[in-house]
Amino acid sequence: MPSVISTPRQRMLTTLKGSAGALLLSGASLTAPLALATEVTIACGPGGDSDMCPELAQQWAEQSGNRVNVISTPNDTTEKLSLYQQLLSSGSSDIDVLIVDMAWPGLLDDHLVDLSRYLPDDATEGFFPALVDNGTVAGRLVAMPWYTDAGVLYYRKDLLEKYDQQVPETWQQLTETARTIQAAERDAGNADFWGYSFQGRAYEGLTCNALEWVASQGGGTLVDDAGEVTIDNSRAAEALDLAASWIGSIAPEGALNHTEEESRGLFQSGNALFLRNWPYVWKLSQAEGSPVAGKVGMAPLPHGPQGESRATLGGWNLAVSRYSEHPQAAAELVAYITAAPQQKAHAMKMGRNPTIEHLYQDDEVLASNPSMGELYEALRTGVARPASVTGDAYARVSNAFFNRTHQVLSGEETGTQAVEALGRELTRIGRRGW
Repeated sequence: MPSVISTPRQRMLTTLKGSAGALLLSGASLTAPLALATEVTIACGPGGDSDMCPELAQQWAEQSGNRVNVISTPNDTTEKLSLYQQLLSSGSSDIDVLIVDMAWPGLLDDHLVDLSRYLPDDATEGFFPALVDNGTVAGRLVAMPWYTDAGVLYYRKDLLEKYDQQVPETWQQLTETARTIQAAERDAGNADFWGYSFQGRAYEGLTCNALEWVASQGGGTLVDDAGEVTIDNSRAAEALDLAASWIGSIAPEGALNHTEEESRGLFQSGNALFLRNWPYVWKLSQAEGSPVAGKVGMAPLPHGPQGESRATLGGWNLAVSRYSEHPQAAAELVAYITAAPQQKAHAMKMGRNPTIEHLYQDDEVLASNPSMGELYEALRTGVARPASVTGDAYARVSNAFFNRTHQVLSGEETGTQAVEALGRELTRIGRRGW
């Protein structure tokens, strides 16, 4: 949130170690002309227009007098994690600061420094406590929350009004409304119109979607807080079976290979009624030139008859590699990027959701993106992936979940077969304790 990428991993590692090639983003432009400056390397995102990391790193370099090299990394979260694991397991000092998914602190903590050793005691004051807790492993603050997410439902408010339909509160209502309006739009001449767009590829993003389906059906969260495997139950199976019924019906077959951007593209082109995605889509959907600008609404995700709306928490943190030769400077870069002024700019310019609570009451932030206020409660009550309780086994847990879910979506297994097999597999993984 695995895909095949155009640059082989080994070549990535070679490029990183050589500090040259396509993954290096003009480090020289982030260099302050001070002879005694410390050079810090940060792994940002893919380097596109929605990646503000290089800009903020440059600001820090200019203000601190240090130098910053910026490395771009794969957009796909599974590929990004694989790259990090190869670098960290080799003890490489090539990267000082890493952007890490909120599901990774327990997986990578042995390779990350305790930021509380380098930052002031009040460094996490004002942040959502749950996000700070997520970045704290065995009492060590290994990741500072940068921006956060929760899954939301986007909908075409003009089409719901046109066909006298309501925003769905349950998954069954979504299914029926999507089927009705899809048929009507196709009869009206749009043969490419679909009722629902979501992330169905076998990767971390599918874990997020499927966890929402299961949890909102009252089917639990894979592994509970006590470490007990809970996925093998009838409600979880029902949730997966309902999702499978969407493929080829209200969602295209191509959804089986869609990540965030492919699913957004379908919706933003005007060819989908509903979209499950992250809050960043709001800003893009309303941008000048967007075919759906002014036509989009946002609501909590639906739920099952025995559950309530549950949005998977997402987002990204900043961490410092324990192999860094400059941990103090690296930690100061982390503190700068995650500070309130930079989070505010990130929210207003990119639509990213802050991890500092008071920014959700900031007039300028709300003026730039009114949806921020609506997201506050969803962020406070969202469902977390079982990353903390499963620790360094989380990657295997998530891989097992999204692969089994993908098999259900593809019609290779039923929901019951999948949750039974998944229950056995997760029990084996956690047999000796997480």
